[in-house]
Amino acid sequence: MMFKKRPALLVTTALVGALAIGLIAAPAQAALRHVDGTVISKNGDNRTFKIRTQTGNRLRIKVNGTTEFERIAGFGALHQGMQIEVDYLRTDSGLLAKQVEPQGGGGGDDSGGDDHGGGGGGADDGPNHT
Repeated sequence: MMFKKRPALLVTTALVGALAIGLIAAPAQAALRHVDGTVISKNGDNRTFKIRTQTGNRLRIKVNGTTEFERIAGFGALHQGMQIEVDYLRTDSGLLAKQVEPQGGGGGDDSGGDDHGGGGGGADDGPNHT
């Protein structure tokens, strides 16, 4: 009788183990999101800035040593009224900018597929583009 329950126990143990691995790996695969907006404030002490998105939402975004600034001379160059594009991750401590750049074209490595928030569904406008 004990041998009949053993396969069910092994299957249950395997499923629990697979779910546990999935839960541990999920945070490492956080979705990169994209947002276009206008800088409304900046806090140098906390290395954060706030933007108003094109839909009117306000977001507080943190930068760190891994944040890349393209066509902007770093965090210090962000200023109120600047229109920017931000790629960010949602973390336990809030939103973390991975890349920040001015809205619009302007050379650099812009491949032409980016519609810069124009709603035309550019090549980089994935399902998380807001």
